[in-house]
Amino acid sequence: MCGVIGVAGHGPVNQAIYDGLLLLQHRGQDAAGIATEDRGRFYMYKANGLVRDVFRTRNMRSLPGLHGLGHVRYPTAGSAMNPEEAQPFYVNAPHGITLAHNGNLTNSRALQREMYALDRRHINTDSDSEVLLNVFAHALQDLGAASKLESIRAQSPRAQLSVDEIFAAVSMLGERARGAYAVAMQIANVGLLAFRDPFGIRPMCLGYLETDHGTEWMVASESVAVEGLGFKRLRDLKPGEAILIDRDGQLHQQQCMPSQGLHPCIFEYVYFARPDSMIDEVSVYDARLKMGALLADDVKSALRLGDIDVVMPIPDTSRPSAMEMADRLNLPYREGFIKNRYVGRTFIMPGQAVRRKSVRQKLNAMSVEFKGKSVLLVDDSIVRGTTSREIIQMARDAGARKVYFASASPPVRYPNVYGIDMPTRSELIAHGRSDQEIGKLLGADGLVYQSIDRMKQAVASFGTQFKGFEASCFDGRYMTGDVDQELLDHLESQRLRAEATAESMQADLHAAMNLQFLQRET
Repeated sequence: MCGVIGVAGHGPVNQAIYDGLLLLQHRGQDAAGIATEDRGRFYMYKANGLVRDVFRTRNMRSLPGLHGLGHVRYPTAGSAMNPEEAQPFYVNAPHGITLAHNGNLTNSRALQREMYALDRRHINTDSDSEVLLNVFAHALQDLGAASKLESIRAQSPRAQLSVDEIFAAVSMLGERARGAYAVAMQIANVGLLAFRDPFGIRPMCLGYLETDHGTEWMVASESVAVEGLGFKRLRDLKPGEAILIDRDGQLHQQQCMPSQGLHPCIFEYVYFARPDSMIDEVSVYDARLKMGALLADDVKSALRLGDIDVVMPIPDTSRPSAMEMADRLNLPYREGFIKNRYVGRTFIMPGQAVRRKSVRQKLNAMSVEFKGKSVLLVDDSIVRGTTSREIIQMARDAGARKVYFASASPPVRYPNVYGIDMPTRSELIAHGRSDQEIGKLLGADGLVYQSIDRMKQAVASFGTQFKGFEASCFDGRYMTGDVDQELLDHLESQRLRAEATAESMQADLHAAMNLQFLQRET
């Protein structure tokens, strides 16, 4: 999962993109990058790390221009630490294009082979985003060659790249690319382009700001970035739709790929998105409240309410669900865990050892809220179980008499191939296990999961715009129809290599630090 932002303004956009990336930081902590365009020339800076650590004043000064893209990344394929895979990506022909991509292609390997053998394009990283960029660039190149031939035959000069050609290139990309993608692009001397996959799996919204110089436009993964910068949220992009903001600030829009109906990733509502965002006309906060209300019914039937003294959330994403559930069950709600805001989200940290160590650095249990009590802990999801197991033990260490655990989402039993970084089956605590076995492994006195139907109902109850939901990590159904065991095995091997690389680098770092300490001591 990544965060994408694009701005077409009437003044310098580097600061707006930086501020937008801060608002999208929760979507990726591995790397950050900004690319701007000024009079046909691109300027780019990107590196591994948080937004605030990557960019300095000197970097911002080197990013002039009225149009630009920004990206925060956590890896979904390839090396977890490779700085070359930070985005945006750039290709110099035709016209010059930069890209920021959220999602994951399921046919990336096949496309990469085609790029080399048929299109004569070289892909320099393992990133499917670079593949996607080159697929689009090749489509533009083919269309440009055809237009050039027509202009020669008509003995007329070649016109500038047209809006129709750009939208045609998006259509050609949709014919080749499979998977999930929400994309923002800059095309030199043309404008800002954005589009969404035919299922609408990954989010992308459009906002605008009226100024004295005309309308400024923004696309972003979440509405919180749009509204946080003073723009007004206009709407979400439709599945398969593309929009183009040209150099004059004019908005062009077209349905470039046949829509398969809106099937957003439900994990956005469960975990990834900020609660103050709107995704596909649904408030994330309201969806999480509804999940808590429906989860209350499951808790009633699974646990004796008389045995529970207090309901507590695992900060932060589960707080709305826990509050609503406590209210429905008429149980006291308390904040028993205090979060250290300076430790990243453990779900997206590379390496099991790093995640395990970070849990107690991230959360601290207040014994005054636990001592002698039977507590019901509520979390948004249980993925690997590492965090949940540590938290349950922390509650016991703080004096809890009994510890029950409730998840606002169903068991995560299957790999995800559309942009969520959990492709390894062995990492999923629920894979091949019953709820009772999971509860025992976690060390809980009782475990309650939200059902798949109730989770979907929680989001679908806010509108009729949904044809379904991408919920493959819960139900094992891959809607693009091209996911087979070979792909799952490939993604798993990639993930295992990335885990091993991350842990090896961490070990090397610790060894170097210990060596420096010993040298100072002697």
